Amino acid sequence: MKPGPLPFRADAPIVPELSAGAVVVHEASGEFLLIHLADEDRWCLPKGHVDPGESLAQAARREIVEETGIDSVDLREEIGEIAYRFYRQRDGSNVLKTAVYFLAYTSTRSVRLEPIFDRHAWLAPEEAVKTVSYETDRTVVARARDRVRSSRSPSGPSGRAHP
Repeated sequence: MKPGPLPFRADAPIVPELSAGAVVVHEASGEFLLIHLADEDRWCLPKGHVDPGESLAQAARREIVEETGIDSVDLREEIGEIAYRFYRQRDGSNVLKTAVYFLAYTSTRSVRLEPIFDRHAWLAPEEAVKTVSYETDRTVVARARDRVRSSRSPSGPSGRAHP
């Protein structure tokens, strides 16, 4: 596994970034989808940048499709926002990243990964909390586990996200 993010550099410019992603839940089994980032040997959630003019929900849906091939998801609710910072060597910038996550349900187990990912796993919620690599993702997955546990019915109360 590669070392974690590099610390901020006092002399580097600051670049804000906004991302959106989701904890994808298989409706029938209640399992969570994790994807494995091959180059970094890390288990993570589908997530990526928000394009100009795109809503957070639209970006989350697009990233799920791009990274997993799953094109039929129901975004139920926003489940968290996390912020973190790191130094990005390739362009010499300090990145201030904000990521917003949704709880997304799907009826399919069929996954078609983007080439940067080498495998995926459908895991019981508690196992997903233990397996996900990033501490920030772990917080989001634990929150999703608690939400799913308190309302196991996919048609239960949910503030549905709008595009």
